[in-house]
Amino acid sequence: MGRVGVLLLNLGGPDQPEDVRPFLFNLFSDPEIIRLPFPWLQKPLAWFISTLRARKSQDNYQQIGGGSPLRRITEEQAQALQSELHQKGETETSVYIAMRYWHPFTEEAIACIKRDRIERLVILPLYPQFSISTSGSSFRLLEKLWQEDVALRAVDYTVVPSWYDRPGYLQAMAQLIAQELDQCPDPDHAHIFFSAHGVPVSYVEEFGDPYQYEIEQCVELIMHTLKRPNAYTLAYQSRVGPVEWLQPYTEDAIHTLAEQGVQELVVVPISFVSEHIETLQEIDIEYREVAEEVGIERFQRVPALNTHPIFIEDLANLVVEALNSPSQKFSQVTRPNEEKFKLYPQERWEWGMTISAEVWNGRLAMLGILAVLLEILMGQGPLHAIGLL
Repeated sequence: MGRVGVLLLNLGGPDQPEDVRPFLFNLFSDPEIIRLPFPWLQKPLAWFISTLRARKSQDNYQQIGGGSPLRRITEEQAQALQSELHQKGETETSVYIAMRYWHPFTEEAIACIKRDRIERLVILPLYPQFSISTSGSSFRLLEKLWQEDVALRAVDYTVVPSWYDRPGYLQAMAQLIAQELDQCPDPDHAHIFFSAHGVPVSYVEEFGDPYQYEIEQCVELIMHTLKRPNAYTLAYQSRVGPVEWLQPYTEDAIHTLAEQGVQELVVVPISFVSEHIETLQEIDIEYREVAEEVGIERFQRVPALNTHPIFIEDLANLVVEALNSPSQKFSQVTRPNEEKFKLYPQERWEWGMTISAEVWNGRLAMLGILAVLLEILMGQGPLHAIGLL
């Protein structure tokens, strides 16, 4: 089989406070995060948003120690996976980490893969469910690197688009939930609250993103594996901007459950396999405060999988299966209904009264409204400078 590699894909996060603004700039420079009709607008807008959000984001990271633990945990996962693969007989397999928006960047990981002369590569996102804004964004970048670098074309790679229905993953999640439930005074009546990272509704309805489908299926499979009688809710967190995101929103769902008389929440970070800002700060601090304010007496959070042994063993099994199956390329990935779809559907700009033009007219109007709101709230900016506000 030759030299074998596993490339783990993840978001990345700032290691220290001074990394926050450049990390945010990289994040919002990605067209899969903010879609604009004119490429030249991407970086100026990313600079504006990252500058605007840097201080608040730094304050949030200070609440969890000043930086993200994501790199450290991902490195631990990589080491654990490599060790497990070696125990399964894949003794020549090396595991690499490719972060999308911070070090080690995807380009750094690819340089290591080329240096080590890897001949067979499994590309494995650390996102259980596929979205065009997470796995799809990394796949888009990787395909671009493959097209531009002749040396990479000699690497026989296979893509694992998602793995939310893996038995080991489901078992590990169910085990962690059961452990948290058993700490409740009345384990069978604690409400299980799944909180997933949200995406704009347009990603699902306009671009065919399977993320919502896979999240919903994942929750059902975890509950089936758990075999407990508890009621449960799925909600979505981390929305930004004025556009509509998948609902219900986590904060709204907490309010609704409190109104229904729920007193115990066991919160499950369903789309995350590592502790990071959205679990340690957003869930553990912000949403805990929301729950306390609306009268929920008990708020417990299920830990992320991190290096859970059942989870790591299942990832190793997944890699072995991928190595023993026909290679799956970026263009061969299918949706749940087995129809081929674009991993990162980019629209082509069209002039005139076309469907694409109507969509972008609405989005540009949205940006204009957002700009006015920012001017009003901040009391400064280009509209103030020219005397319109």
